[in-house]
Amino acid sequence: MIRREFLARTLGVAAASLVVRGAFAQDAQEHAHDMSEMHDMPDMPPMPAGKTAPSAALAPVHALPSGAPLPALRKLANQSRERGAFRATLVAQPHALELLPGTQTPFWLYGDALSTAPGSPIDGPIAGPLIDVREGDTVEIVFINRLPQPSMIHWHGMPVPPEQDGNPSNPVEPGATRVYRFTLPRGSAGTYWYHPHPHMLTAEQVYRGLAGPVIVRAADDPLAEWPERHLFVTDLKLAADGAIAPNDMMDWMNGREGQFALVNGARRPRIAVARDERWRVWNAGSARYLRLMFDDGRRFEQVGTDGGLLERPRRDLTELLLAPGERAELIVRAAADGSASTRTVLTAGVYDRRKMAMMHGSLPPEPACALADVEFASGVDTPGAGTQVHRALPQHLRTVASLGEPTAHKSVVFSEKMDMAAMHRPGASNHGMPAGMSFMINGASYDPARVTLTSRRGEVELWSIENRTDMDHPFHLHGTQFQVIERELEGVATPEPFLAWRDTVNVQPGETVRIATMQSMRGERMFHCHILEHEDLGMMGALKVT
Repeated sequence: MIRREFLARTLGVAAASLVVRGAFAQDAQEHAHDMSEMHDMPDMPPMPAGKTAPSAALAPVHALPSGAPLPALRKLANQSRERGAFRATLVAQPHALELLPGTQTPFWLYGDALSTAPGSPIDGPIAGPLIDVREGDTVEIVFINRLPQPSMIHWHGMPVPPEQDGNPSNPVEPGATRVYRFTLPRGSAGTYWYHPHPHMLTAEQVYRGLAGPVIVRAADDPLAEWPERHLFVTDLKLAADGAIAPNDMMDWMNGREGQFALVNGARRPRIAVARDERWRVWNAGSARYLRLMFDDGRRFEQVGTDGGLLERPRRDLTELLLAPGERAELIVRAAADGSASTRTVLTAGVYDRRKMAMMHGSLPPEPACALADVEFASGVDTPGAGTQVHRALPQHLRTVASLGEPTAHKSVVFSEKMDMAAMHRPGASNHGMPAGMSFMINGASYDPARVTLTSRRGEVELWSIENRTDMDHPFHLHGTQFQVIERELEGVATPEPFLAWRDTVNVQPGETVRIATMQSMRGERMFHCHILEHEDLGMMGALKVT
């Protein structure tokens, strides 16, 4: 039974107090961006010690400053002098930063051994440091966990061995150290990221600040000389007292979206574009969808997806949807119409992902969100940037070969189940995880002891990912990239219009997305919804590769 049918029947016999509470939750979600105060819900269970109650007031959107220049990402220093080797230390630990005047916000952040020494400041934005490596490099990362919880590093989208990929079965305990080692094969160039992956703790660790970008560069990159800009988009839900607000019931049900969408850790920064640029954009939020567009309708080109460059550019785009976990490479031109200077806003436009209401039906979509103010000045060069303003984009970027005919098939079905009585039972969320919500794959919530699917190494497979729920879910597969073959909705199958390498794809309600993929290494891989709250609540499976 899909959740809206279930909710309609359940709420028809629910107590009036629960209906009132549901109505309040719906109203609070609809107006989260505008509210500066929220009143306590009756009979809400107590929160764990040290956590802000879900109904606590949120900081107003204007509480964080805007308009500063886009911060450059911190960069993880390579400690090796050996050609083809990248060695570094990455530490995860609590850090208090002043976001609101006179108030310290307790984040959990990644940094190198020096910047994360107790009491030391973070030199740069709160996003994790950029790991910038090349195809063929041997990578060795010493990970030190100074968090109060087990953690690990998942190398999202990267072709690393299963035992190095930060699966939930390989936790790094508090105070412990783990060395990740892998070699990046030829053809692995792309835009990736890293984040924790402990089961039932992933959402919290990411929304507290643990996420960072990775770039794997190719020796034969046709765009290597283009000016490159990085936009790492994260989400922040901040309480009025400066604390990072914990998830409430609506966050768990729909996935967490805070009142702040940050770019390189900054609210609505300013970007000056004097020359044609290559932009790498990461959606590193827990649940926010980014329908990227400029508010003046200017066009841009897409040249890359998760797993690197396309075969040829996609031209004359006015918008591009990035689901949680997805990345893209774009070409942004300095002048669209020959004017000397143009100001516009990079926006996450309205996208209806069918967020669930507590009573019946869906919530309205979130309003458009300004990500950055962009000034285009085609006749002005930035200091030290060179003199070439306009660049010709190659017609052919690289060859993207089809995986060929599949020899095996796999089926993945997203479903969910809501027990409203359990969700509202006193004490149901005392320990941070709500009772009564089940997000499932193939009819079951994730069990670390169970293998969901089995594949054979080197075998091309056709996976069908079917969404039987009422909201969008982004599908992510570990350890490899895949090619989207077609999408079927309401009985109509539409071939994917271009071939690309991806590791995350959105699946709409009632839609089936078919992908071709192949695993090249034996071991256990994960696949799951990349709305992190849904992953923590069970929408994840284990793939055993033999």
